[in-house]
Amino acid sequence: MTQRKIQYWVIPPKNDAEFTASMEEVLETYEKPYDPSAPVVCMDEQPVQLIKEIKVPIAATREHAKRIDYEYERAGTANIFMFTEALAGWREVRVRERKTKIDWAEEMAALLDGRYKESEKVILVCDNLNTHTKGAFYEAFEADRARGYVKKIEFCYTPKHGSWLNIAENELSSLTRQCVGPRRIGDMETLREETEAWSEDVNNRQKGVDWQMKIKDARCKLKSVYPKINT
Repeated sequence: MTQRKIQYWVIPPKNDAEFTASMEEVLETYEKPYDPSAPVVCMDEQPVQLIKEIKVPIAATREHAKRIDYEYERAGTANIFMFTEALAGWREVRVRERKTKIDWAEEMAALLDGRYKESEKVILVCDNLNTHTKGAFYEAFEADRARGYVKKIEFCYTPKHGSWLNIAENELSSLTRQCVGPRRIGDMETLREETEAWSEDVNNRQKGVDWQMKIKDARCKLKSVYPKINT
């Protein structure tokens, strides 16, 4: 029997009104012009396995590539938070030990108190996880402070099985391919240093993200997602 290749894919649902509504809201958000008083910020996150070398690698020479021993030691996990403002050509990577509601709320608070302190509001595109909620701020901060953060955020959730609509997921994919994925990183501090260096380099070289898909494109190319209306 012939072995056929298998591709793992996010297969969108069919005739799903809730998916359609959330998708169009995200796409409409991406069509907004740049407005520093109400920037569109995308965020996503992913776990990372920390791996230590057992033996010192042998440096590359003209005769051979860098040599790394097959044996390694697992050194726990970390969580990467990716924040990106596509129209400004900006992204920032934050590293934490965990991915709890409090971790997320504290990272969001750092952005709202820092880069976006003068903005009237922030339109936040993110996946609809149970950690990305208004209530997370109330678990991390006193009520007055939490309410201030909540009032400043306009949530725009990607649909279930529609995380590909999140620009921050694309940035995470680039980070994985270019920085984290091909290497063994054994501790949190090194992971922070390497991811910060990556984001600084990309920020300096890349002006922005050219998101192509519009609502009109989705209505044409993703017809199976839209509900069938009986007339």
